[in-house]
Amino acid sequence: MNALAPVIALSWLVVLAPPAVSLARSATMPTLDSLRLPLAAMVLCVAHAVIGFAVGCVLPRLIATPILAVADWVVVAFTRSVLPYWPRHVSGQFGSVGYGEVPDLVTAAVPVLLVGGIAVGLVTLWLPVGWRALRVVVAAAIGVGGVLGAYRTAADWPATPPLTGGHVAMVCEGTAPRMCVPELNADRLPQVQRDTAKALRILRASGATSADPRLITDSYADGRQHKPSTDTEWRMVLMDPVRNGSAVYQVVVRALHFRCENVDAVSAHSAWLWAAIKTGQENVYQKRRAQEGRDPLAVKLERQVRLDVVRVQRRPEAEQTRWIKRTLASCPARSS
Repeated sequence: MNALAPVIALSWLVVLAPPAVSLARSATMPTLDSLRLPLAAMVLCVAHAVIGFAVGCVLPRLIATPILAVADWVVVAFTRSVLPYWPRHVSGQFGSVGYGEVPDLVTAAVPVLLVGGIAVGLVTLWLPVGWRALRVVVAAAIGVGGVLGAYRTAADWPATPPLTGGHVAMVCEGTAPRMCVPELNADRLPQVQRDTAKALRILRASGATSADPRLITDSYADGRQHKPSTDTEWRMVLMDPVRNGSAVYQVVVRALHFRCENVDAVSAHSAWLWAAIKTGQENVYQKRRAQEGRDPLAVKLERQVRLDVVRVQRRPEAEQTRWIKRTLASCPARSS
């Protein structure tokens, strides 16, 4: 058993060294949630070492070591390409973990239950107490119980196992609306919040919207656990928009509520361009249209939209208010 200590220590070093170096370089303290996977990996290292030791007690080490190393890697890696999904979950193949996501406790526990049950069963056989036959029965019960428990827990999981989201340090700024983004965008937040509040005030004053959210928060940190927005709390993906300067335009578009789901392109683009000009986001609008392509039809559409919006801007404010309300309420005619 003393031979296990160096193996376990080396495996722990492989598991812990890369994240420790990364955290040290970024001067970041780990959270309890972030330690969930490393701790589970450390337990798995111990369990695999125990199983390997048990096999080495039966087979010659020169044969057991390479065979187990290759077989263990192949079996675990192979589970990613098979159906149903439970083999990958019980083997610890969690797949991709997004920004702000952490595998749930049960997700991290399932592979530990499988391999740990087998390892504890083997250790039970080595205990120098009790009758050997009783130890065999207890060891078998523990091993089979761990395997069945892991299988039954993960049998109905889809490709993505249970995850929790929102594990991101957030910073907030201002009021009416208060904006919250991940800490890494904190330096850009004050200006974005001020511009957003101003844009919403302009749109409300011009009659384009009645939206008055109390809070706008970046939903990118939620991962796949999407939370619904409400009239007073908007959840929007703002990570990249805050960085590239299009966050305010995103809020402007969100504030314009079309009555119908399907709106013709001229009406939609006209409303967006008019609101963008009103709120100082015309450059962002133009960049967005350029990203969509410059084919002849798109160029013709934007030329028509520009002419329509320029004519509207020459009208008094009261007429512009009636125009934007009519545009947002318009629906495409249905062919009979």
